[in-house]
Amino acid sequence: TCTRALVLARRVTMAPAKSSPAVELALDAQKRARELFMANRSADDEDLAVAKRTRLAAKIAAEYAAVRDMNVKKAAESAAPGPKMLEGKEEKLLALPAPHTGGPGSSNGAASASSTQPVRTTAAGAAEGGLSAEEEAEPTQPTRQLAIRSNKPKLPTPDWHAPWKLSRVISGHLGWVRCVAVDISNKWFATGSADRTIKIWDLASGQLRLTLTGHVEAVRGIAISDRHPYMFTVGADKKVLCWDLEQNKVIRSYFGHLSGVYSVDIHPKLDILVSAGRDSTARVWDMRTRSQIHVLGGHTHPVPVVRCQAAEPQIITGSMDATVRLWDLAAGKARTVLTNHKKGVRALAIHPDEYTFASGSADNVKKWVCPDGKFLHNIGGYDGIINALAVNHGNVLMGGTDDGQLLGWDWKTGHLFQHEQVQVQPGSLDSEAGIYAMAFDRTGSRLITCEADKTIKIWKEDEMATPETHPIEFDPSILRKRY
Repeated sequence: TCTRALVLARRVTMAPAKSSPAVELALDAQKRARELFMANRSADDEDLAVAKRTRLAAKIAAEYAAVRDMNVKKAAESAAPGPKMLEGKEEKLLALPAPHTGGPGSSNGAASASSTQPVRTTAAGAAEGGLSAEEEAEPTQPTRQLAIRSNKPKLPTPDWHAPWKLSRVISGHLGWVRCVAVDISNKWFATGSADRTIKIWDLASGQLRLTLTGHVEAVRGIAISDRHPYMFTVGADKKVLCWDLEQNKVIRSYFGHLSGVYSVDIHPKLDILVSAGRDSTARVWDMRTRSQIHVLGGHTHPVPVVRCQAAEPQIITGSMDATVRLWDLAAGKARTVLTNHKKGVRALAIHPDEYTFASGSADNVKKWVCPDGKFLHNIGGYDGIINALAVNHGNVLMGGTDDGQLLGWDWKTGHLFQHEQVQVQPGSLDSEAGIYAMAFDRTGSRLITCEADKTIKIWKEDEMATPETHPIEFDPSILRKRY
């Protein structure tokens, strides 16, 4: 019985397993599909390869058709110099017609040689071409010669400016002189200092007229109204003061700044003033009611300079966050933010005649076009921190640095025509040779600088200078910087 059971188990194990009907159906379908499509498989592969090559050729033609044969054309032109090199260019030379083969003194070789020679526009050129007497007598057809256009941009040329020389040194302040403003009468100017005083000086003689006290910390900004007998001063004590120049006393105070105030300016047409400071804001004030109209926020660092003008943008601010903002006065918002500078912006200068302005930083002085702040070009040539800028009607841009460099540029081209190190007054340290503020008088013929050696210097153009003694050495590469 046991032997019979083992034989039956071995037969069951060795017997082939029967597949299910579903598996058999799938295998039959796979077999029929293979027989159906395997016959055309090689043709499909060839079509696929052709399609890939066609797609690649179309892509190359679309992207590189303009420059694909450039090297071949250049090699052909350099290998075969002559009239063929001028094909496709602006200047065209007309081929000289071949002389008559039956005429005296002519041959087929001469005809073939002269047929490829270009026509000369001068009589000497015609003689060089080997023309016969009969051909010289015949009227020649008019030739057209196209002017060759130059693709090179026309470089501007700087105007000549006389260098500025020191005319007068005024002493009287007991601290750093931080700000200056000139009256519209051009008879006197005012300065503010770290000794907490405002001094009024006679512009012609340099004599002290008046000393005003009202701030308890350094006076950082000053502005004189052209339409009212008012003078506005700001200081590190958070004060914005309005002085009556007829009574020589403070008549209004404007409260709102949360920290020191560094700059102030007056709108030339409206009865408003704008102050900016360490609280990273510029505040617009009603001159008469002392109410705060706008708080222009957006800067992330102190705002050391603010300027106003009648046209848009009516307010321009420069900040230590390396940005210049152009403000919409009606909306109280920034219309444009200029981020080209890499260092803090400490100085601004608006051109009195053009619709342009300049901003000064440690990296560059940059020139812009209003109202949208389109960048024009850089003005360089120095290696210091620009603290002050001033421009006059004669297109002279002057700048002062933190280490006492007096710089003079041509406004149109940015040519640096003067680079001078100012001298400190006797008894001062060499490190006190810094220029903090500057302004031209109303005629633009005198420059007033406020310096760290507690002096005020007045500069004039050198009357003895001529283009021969001080020639222009202009390097146009300074205009090629893009940003």
